[in-house]
Amino acid sequence: MNTVEIILLAVGLGLDTTAISFAAASSGYTKDSRAIFRLSFHFGFFQFLMPVLGWFLGRSLLSSISSYDHWIAFVLLALVGIRMIRSGLKPSELSSKTDPTRGYTLIMLSIATSIDAFAVGLSFAVLEVSIWYPSALIGIVTVVLSLTAIKLGHRLGAVFGQRMEIFGGALLIFLGFRILFSHLLG
Repeated sequence: MNTVEIILLAVGLGLDTTAISFAAASSGYTKDSRAIFRLSFHFGFFQFLMPVLGWFLGRSLLSSISSYDHWIAFVLLALVGIRMIRSGLKPSELSSKTDPTRGYTLIMLSIATSIDAFAVGLSFAVLEVSIWYPSALIGIVTVVLSLTAIKLGHRLGAVFGQRMEIFGGALLIFLGFRILFSHLLG
C-alpha cells in the first residue's frame, strides 16, 4: 500500500471517531482543552494500537492462510465497512447523561471505534504490509480528524455527524474490492 492509500484508509477508519467527536462537541462536552485532549488522544492512540495488535495476531496465522489471504482482507474490510454504514444509518446513541470524554465511557468508545482498525491490522498481516508506518499514520490522521470535528462541532452542531460514518464505511468497502481485484487480476 502506498501513502495515499494508507491515508484514505486512515480517513475511513477515523470517520467513526470523527462522528463521535463532532457529536460530543456539538453537545457541549468539549468546552475545555483537557476534554478535547482526552477525546482526541484516546481515539488516536487506540486507532494506532489496534492495527498493531491485529497485525501480530495475523502474522501468527499467515502461513496457514496465504492461498486465500486476499479474500480474507476483502471480507474483513467489507464487513467493517458494512458495519460502519449500518451504524451511520442508525439514530445517534450519544446520551446526554454520559460524558464521552471521561472514564469508562471514553475507554469503551475508544475500543468500539478501533475494532475496525484491529481488522485492518489483520488484513495488513495477510497482505504482508509492514505495520508501524500505517498504524502511526492512522493514529495521527484520527487525532487530526477528531480535533477538526471538535472545532466544527462547536460551530455547526450535530447535523452531519453520522453521514461521515457512512462515507467511511463505503471507503473501506471500496478498498476491500481494490485489494481483491488486484490479487485476482495479478
